[in-house]
Amino acid sequence: MESRDYLEMTFRSINCFSDDGKLDVNELDSLVQIAMRDGEIDDNEKRVLRNIIDRLTPAELTAEMQTRLLALKEQHGI
Repeated sequence: MESRDYLEMTFRSINCFSDDGKLDVNELDSLVQIAMRDGEIDDNEKRVLRNIIDRLTPAELTAEMQTRLLALKEQHGI
């Protein structure tokens, strides 16, 4: 059975961005935690995370965020 966690991630990301218009590291980590509930990040979850990451503005790409994004890329290919 296919995981539907990617749908929850999409919904939660809307809430994160609508809160203050930005995504911070803690919010990103909460989305990754949803994806990791079953122990892996599947293709749909990766697609959602990539779409979210692609929408980040330069103001959101703090040193901490860049470090976290690099770790996601190295660990999960996102």
